[in-house]
Amino acid sequence: MTEPDLTSPAPAEPALATHRERYGLLLGAIIVAFAIQGIAEPGKIEEILVAVLLGATLLLALWVADAKPRVMGVAVLIVAALILISIIEAASGGVGGGATRIANALLVALAPPAIIVGVLRSLRARQAVTLEAVFGVLCVYILLGMFFASVYGTIDRFGGNPFFAGGQTATVARCLYFSFASLTTAGYGDFTARSNLGHTLSVSEALLGQIYLVTVVSLIVANLGRSRPRASEE
Repeated sequence: MTEPDLTSPAPAEPALATHRERYGLLLGAIIVAFAIQGIAEPGKIEEILVAVLLGATLLLALWVADAKPRVMGVAVLIVAALILISIIEAASGGVGGGATRIANALLVALAPPAIIVGVLRSLRARQAVTLEAVFGVLCVYILLGMFFASVYGTIDRFGGNPFFAGGQTATVARCLYFSFASLTTAGYGDFTARSNLGHTLSVSEALLGQIYLVTVVSLIVANLGRSRPRASEE
């Protein structure tokens, strides 16, 4: 019986499952969800459409990140329930109901950690920075802006006073606009926060957005295509 050749290179690791490598698809879904919320006017059909889109994007994020089947099963049930509630709210004449807000909160709270875990798994398995990793960190960046927009809307809803200093209604579209203007440090000035809490959050978002770009995104892009050297085996 021949002994194995210890000098031969170790067999390559099996390729990652295809669903772990679809961050480009997820990035497109997040951009569509952002665009629809930013453009659509409050309405019954729009509320249902946004709830379906947010729920589908959340499920896609968990699937891409290779979430456990039990987690996926629970997520499917929750998304289905939220869509059903949004339909009931629309049928009863409600606009801007809780189902869409909950779906948005779940997306911005659960999707980023799942994406980060999935990207780290991909980097560890491939030992190289791929284009999918770039798509993944960009997904987190956009979700970060959507997260702060959700926080601003929550403050307006439960804070007792309008969130904006000019007294404008804090619609989803306006909160997204203000959030990404802060995140990108565009600072147009047509919408400003009223309270000290709003001021602190908007400045924190601006700082976080810039730090994320100059550290995480720039590091990933700078190492795109570079492979990590493996330790030689004796």
